[in-house]
Amino acid sequence: MIELFGVKKFFGAVKAVDGLSFTIERGQVFGLLGKNGAGKTTTIKMLTLQLKPTDGAIFFDGRPISGNEIFIKNLIGLVPQHINFDQDLTVEENLQLHARLHHLKNRRERIDELLNFVELEKVRNSFIRELSGGMKRRLLIVRALLHRPKILFLDEPTVALDPQVRRKIWSLIKNLKAQSITIVLTTHYIEEAEILCDRAAILNRGKLVALDTTENLCAHKSLEEKFLELA
Repeated sequence: MIELFGVKKFFGAVKAVDGLSFTIERGQVFGLLGKNGAGKTTTIKMLTLQLKPTDGAIFFDGRPISGNEIFIKNLIGLVPQHINFDQDLTVEENLQLHARLHHLKNRRERIDELLNFVELEKVRNSFIRELSGGMKRRLLIVRALLHRPKILFLDEPTVALDPQVRRKIWSLIKNLKAQSITIVLTTHYIEEAEILCDRAAILNRGKLVALDTTENLCAHKSLEEKFLELA
């Protein structure tokens, strides 16, 4: 579904991503793991067309990024690390605006479906500033799913959430996997990767230091030990 070949991203002398090569299979939950500054978010930004690689190649469904931008944008949904809704609009208004940008038909039905899916139907007329942190995180997932993407990128989706809310987000992600959506997840929570991911790539200072199924990574050495090696 997604292929990276020698992908690099430099900012002057800073090598944010330095030669990443791996494949993400259709329907997988794929984890990008590493400490802050490892290159996870930069990699996500290149995969979601927010940044151009300095070198290397990225393919989606066998197509290179160059010349296929519209195809790829229709293929992907993004849940960013930071909350970026219009605070002066209601939940409904924010979702209607995003749906219109994607020229969606039957917008109300799709919004109803997704708000029910994340258990937010009761706050549809509330302003964003009135929602809790967990509600805002779930709403980011709703917005990313409006146009029915085949690939969903989740950049630190449970950061700063309490354990109970985090587990609710995990449940949503498992439900999405059951719908055969390919999910790319960045996290620095070890438990999160072990529970959710089929395969994981561990990054350190922009380089790939481990790549395997989470089962194999845990069988040979715990993810926690691998993280400690990078400290």
